[in-house]
Amino acid sequence: MAETRIALDAPRSAAGAGRGVVLAAAAACGAIVANLYYAQPLVDLIARDLGVAATLASAVVALTQVGYAIGLLLLAPLVDLVESRRLLTATLSAAAAALLAAAAAPNGAVFLAASLLIGIASVAAQMLLPLIAGMEPEASRGRVVGTIMSGLLFGILLARPVAGVVADAFGWRAMFGLSAVLMAVTALALRALIPSRRPESRMSYGELIGSMAELLARYPTLRRRALYQAAMFAAFSLFWTASPMRLAGEYGWSHSMIGLFALAGASGALIAPFAGRMADAGHTRIGTLIAIACGVAGMILAGLDWTLGLAGLLLAAIVLDMGVQANMILGQREIYGLDAAARGRINGLYVAILFLGGALGSALTSPVFAYFGWAGLAVVGAALPLAALAAAAVERPAH
Repeated sequence: MAETRIALDAPRSAAGAGRGVVLAAAAACGAIVANLYYAQPLVDLIARDLGVAATLASAVVALTQVGYAIGLLLLAPLVDLVESRRLLTATLSAAAAALLAAAAAPNGAVFLAASLLIGIASVAAQMLLPLIAGMEPEASRGRVVGTIMSGLLFGILLARPVAGVVADAFGWRAMFGLSAVLMAVTALALRALIPSRRPESRMSYGELIGSMAELLARYPTLRRRALYQAAMFAAFSLFWTASPMRLAGEYGWSHSMIGLFALAGASGALIAPFAGRMADAGHTRIGTLIAIACGVAGMILAGLDWTLGLAGLLLAAIVLDMGVQANMILGQREIYGLDAAARGRINGLYVAILFLGGALGSALTSPVFAYFGWAGLAVVGAALPLAALAAAAVERPAH
């Protein structure tokens, strides 16, 4: 594999990127990744308005996640090849254009195509994360990853209430138009704030992409961590795609109320700094087992809402989101130490695999809910992280 060296405009590697840059990156990652979730509480509105069949409605969310996985495999590796500011500006500009296309979509086919493109371009969040993490010394990298991931998770969780409120007030199309403007503003802000990073690589784009299969084969840690988080994210996506339907159908909630329910999961972001410090202290294994167990417990609690009522759903959202967030940070902290020169590609593989798990969860939601009801969804959602927990429990520690 050709050698890749990294040059920075300023000598930041010893002291890190700086708190201001880290906080700006956290806010930007949250704004970018929110694009993947605006449609989630609006699935029934969009499907009804554009004539999408009920059994295919969850494809609105699944296609965005598939697009994100494609972007992670084909665009995120460019972090190891292309100057950072130029790469982020181009990717965010594409995201803004795709969001405008979704806002103006005349039919379901156009909207679904735009959803795929939104997912591909929103990979800018996973370009930014390894860029900033790579500037940090090893001893504090977990804390910085935790801070940025807090912003990313807040973006995921706030996307739903914001989308619900905006859709109730101005219609679902307004949400995508507003996000297009936000992406343009984010591109300008990052261009001014983020240090330039110029990889000095002799690899072609084809060689860069081809090397990803070799990286996946070389590092069993990458494969394990990606599959654990894929199972967790499948349960996460299943819960957050199905819960709006549950709240609307069983409890008669409006879209604004459903959006506000998503704020419950925002408490999961509070676990991020703790998870990062836990990883820095060398407690990744026990932290992983606890985090995945939270995923199982969250889906069990969700299935008990027939006895616990809304309290069961609320607790399920909190416990599930905390587990998903903690396991994500523990995994990224571990894989970022595998190969500094290939950090963009390794991160791309990791997140692409977990988002394919998320796409599976979203795609399963409508048919499972239609044929087996809420209890069936809870069983499927608990089984996925339970399999990951069994694998993690018997994992042999690396030396």
